[in-house]
Amino acid sequence: MSTRKNSMWKSLDWVTICIYLVLIVCGWFSVCGASYNYGEVDFFDFSTRAGKQFVWIICSFGLAFILLMLEDSMYDMFSYIIYIGMMLLLIVTIFIAPDVKGSRSWLQLGPVSLQPAEFAKFATALALAKYMNSFSFNMRKTKNALLVTAIILLPMMLIVLQKETGSALVYLAFFLVLYREGMPGVVLFAGLCAVVYFVVGLRYDVPLYEGSPTHMGEFSVLCMILLVAGGMLWTTIRKWTPAHTILIVNGGVIAIAWLISKYVVTFNLVVTLWGLLGMVVIYLLYLSLKTRTFKYVGVALFALGSMAFLYSSDYVFDEILEPHQRMRIKVVLGLEEDLTGAGYNVNQSKIAIGSGGLWGKGFLNGTQTKLKYVPEQDTDFIFCTIGEEKGFVGSVFVLIMYLILILRLVALAERQRYTFGRVYGYAVLSIFLFHLFINIGMVLGLTPVIGIPLPFFSYGGSSLWGFTILLFIFLRIDAGRNRSY
Repeated sequence: MSTRKNSMWKSLDWVTICIYLVLIVCGWFSVCGASYNYGEVDFFDFSTRAGKQFVWIICSFGLAFILLMLEDSMYDMFSYIIYIGMMLLLIVTIFIAPDVKGSRSWLQLGPVSLQPAEFAKFATALALAKYMNSFSFNMRKTKNALLVTAIILLPMMLIVLQKETGSALVYLAFFLVLYREGMPGVVLFAGLCAVVYFVVGLRYDVPLYEGSPTHMGEFSVLCMILLVAGGMLWTTIRKWTPAHTILIVNGGVIAIAWLISKYVVTFNLVVTLWGLLGMVVIYLLYLSLKTRTFKYVGVALFALGSMAFLYSSDYVFDEILEPHQRMRIKVVLGLEEDLTGAGYNVNQSKIAIGSGGLWGKGFLNGTQTKLKYVPEQDTDFIFCTIGEEKGFVGSVFVLIMYLILILRLVALAERQRYTFGRVYGYAVLSIFLFHLFINIGMVLGLTPVIGIPLPFFSYGGSSLWGFTILLFIFLRIDAGRNRSY
């Protein structure tokens, strides 16, 4: 046993551990700066946020040590049990958690509050790795694809029921793992198209030109659907003739319809696009029957699904999203300013980051953060503290450390000898990537504000422990990668 433990310590990836420690230390100083009040001198006072975060950090070190001391085979052996236990905890949370800022996602354990959604991430990652490590697993089998999708969507739905939409969206990152393990690229392409359709449709939801009943957003998206259908024929079926026919005919008809609408009689050009989409679908079905190639049906279904998404997204945006969520999206897209409402956080964050200049104002010298102009400046918006106190140089340093961590996780995941370790490694990587992109993006006003923490920087024990568990389980699996699962 002693020999095996010594071998484990030698096999650990100490580069990743050092990066973790650097980020933890920088994160604690950032919390000190963000939560500091004039007159405070003791950052280790447990009544302050800096003192509490120090306790969370010490506990994280202990937690990391325990995770490394456990046998790596235990994570594979108890994956499903951990996942089921976390799902039950998420269900219980819905009913017993107190209402905190409109959500029921925090459990009160005496003086400590914990958010189960943060811990469900590593449980979901373990369950995915366990299932995808099975001998008969094939990502292209419908049964397997449906089961892994269910593993991901179950915690998402339970977290949505807790009214914690931001935390639920993080679980979409797991689909990057599925792509690495053989999920058809068309699925990710469909997701990208959905985002583009939604943004363009909402951003340009105004008349094409004055007096016209044609809405530019709707018109543009329908044109893109026709263009994508033609492009898919070339890229997936390698048939230029039908793709050429669709693109040329549709382009000509749209041009003629636009001229008629502008100079003869004004009408809604969207009706023309509906007709063209219908003709394209019929044409694709005809080609499928003629050549007995099912891929034509796939392109037709993609076009119909895109059209259905376009009109269903309007309903979701207007009827399902909360008013504050709609406002945040509009602020990001430049449809609303609302500098005193939904756009206040982002605006103040930009001011704080910009005021830091090249080198920053120095530790505890940030005026925007010290005067509490930025809401949630020590949690979701803690990156603005880095920008103000450490400036452009400090911000770039932090981003470089994250980049090194991401690249290191890729290298560790790729060197795994078994599917279990590789899948879990990419799950960890995907979660970190999502958090980094969304958190820093929302601080800079590039993505909607959905309230997710910056790994190892944002104040809070749940997020810090959750990221520590994710990372150190993987480091333990990597240290024992030569064993068979």
